[in-house]
Amino acid sequence: MDKNLLKEKIENIESIIYGYLPAEEGKQKDMIEAMNYSLTAGGKRLRPMLILETAKLFGNDISECYPFMTAIECIHTYSLVHDDLPAMDNDDYRRGKLTTHKKYGHAAGILAGDGLLNYAYEVCAKAILKSKDTIRAAKAFDVIAECAGIYGMVGGQSVDVALSGSKVDKETLDFIYALKTGALIKASMVSGAILGGADDKETETIEKISLLIGRAFQIQDDILDVTSTTEELGKPVLSDEKNEKTTYVSLYGVDGATQIVKELTEEAEKLMETLPGDKTFLNDLFEYLIYRKN
Repeated sequence: MDKNLLKEKIENIESIIYGYLPAEEGKQKDMIEAMNYSLTAGGKRLRPMLILETAKLFGNDISECYPFMTAIECIHTYSLVHDDLPAMDNDDYRRGKLTTHKKYGHAAGILAGDGLLNYAYEVCAKAILKSKDTIRAAKAFDVIAECAGIYGMVGGQSVDVALSGSKVDKETLDFIYALKTGALIKASMVSGAILGGADDKETETIEKISLLIGRAFQIQDDILDVTSTTEELGKPVLSDEKNEKTTYVSLYGVDGATQIVKELTEEAEKLMETLPGDKTFLNDLFEYLIYRKN
């Protein structure tokens, strides 16, 4: 992965997303400040990047993606804000900065997350009304909304929390990963394909790829929780062990989990070969997920 190219793409994505941020004004400005603090705290911007880069494969007007890129990052950020709360992972740092609830208070952490989720849907609704193809935009929104809710990220998180401290079998772990982490990866790539103008068969292929990459990404998180440092990761390590969570590392060890990430990524890259467009960057991005340190 060309680090300079990746940095350039992240900066471009952030310039797009930041253009949609709500103004910090009015009687609720403190809450808006907490929302914006959470959203601008850094990160890989992987999900909006996947929307944009997937859409590029199919040649439609990529500006149609911009509000949906913002929405997916708002949804992802809200999930992190809530994950960090004392009732969940109880973390003090995220991306090397104080977590939202540590900086603004517990109640503000809850409300900032709520605000980000609802703001995501506001942005999508306005985008549908302004879109050149309202049906296509509505389909993209439908995918994002479903993948964020009980049949996606929230559903996976609920099972994860309910079973925390209990031994979990591989089937249940795969279910959690497919929803908790994989669902927003799926939402990103599938909505990107739809907005880019992919046909039904191409969209189905993108969905298969996204599920493979989503699972690989979460397993790599398991590995980093054991092998990385707080400085590299930007958040506490060994949190899975602290919370007595079953992970791919606890089931297969670091070497076994690393091999599974490699196999999943290679399978995704083979499917990518069947799609149109220049796939170089997306393939490099998938490879980057294997070797990332944070």
